[in-house]
Amino acid sequence: MRSFPPGASKAPVKFRMPTAENLVPIRLDIDIDGQRFKDAFTWNPSDPDSEVSNFAKRTVKDLKLPPAFVTQISQSIQTQLAEFHSFEGQDMHIKEKIVPLKIDLRVNNTVIRDQFLWDVSNLESDPEEFARTFCQDMDIGDPEVGPAIAVSIREQLYEIATQSVSSAREARVGKKGRRGSDIVANSKAGNTVDLGKLFGSKGSVIRKRKEWYLYEPIVDILSNEEVGALDAREELNARLKRKLDEKEDSFQTRYSHG
Repeated sequence: MRSFPPGASKAPVKFRMPTAENLVPIRLDIDIDGQRFKDAFTWNPSDPDSEVSNFAKRTVKDLKLPPAFVTQISQSIQTQLAEFHSFEGQDMHIKEKIVPLKIDLRVNNTVIRDQFLWDVSNLESDPEEFARTFCQDMDIGDPEVGPAIAVSIREQLYEIATQSVSSAREARVGKKGRRGSDIVANSKAGNTVDLGKLFGSKGSVIRKRKEWYLYEPIVDILSNEEVGALDAREELNARLKRKLDEKEDSFQTRYSHG
């Protein structure tokens, strides 16, 4: 694990993913006329806009999806990239600290649950390398699991990075309290922990010996029957959510013109 001298990364840095490669996590969940497409991957925000359209066309062609998916895939990716670009150029406070990250995924027949501490101040950290090592250590053969773990890590780090922009704003305007300079706001992964107070200067991934029983990874392989039952349940939940969203949109449209 890489070590940092005391005081490293205490000054604000310009917004970016707090990792070696500035890759943005992208998640798609698109439904058109009852046909659903889900995917998650990373994207280089420096790539030209034309790559988004090319990617959407290739995906639709390779998966034999209806042509209408091209526009929806392109728009979803562009919206997520636009959100990322909206933070660029702004300061974010990343001090020496670690945050707990959690993995709770099902990829095909494989269920993965894990939690560990990640040093957000290490801008050379590598979620993809961590995921590859994890899969090797746990003897996971499905090639789709590693990328899914890396995307999950990046999603949590991305949320922390965007919230760090707010912390930097608070520090600049001199608001009372130490929220801007001493902690990062709560993320999906939980409350942050001050690295300097608990661990000194540590590397990017830490599993505390005295808490190994809490941080032991769990990998389960489901039967095809179990996978089928989970897929059916998820599809039912998705249909119910779509119906509720449609009712809400109809309600808002009706009363916005009233």
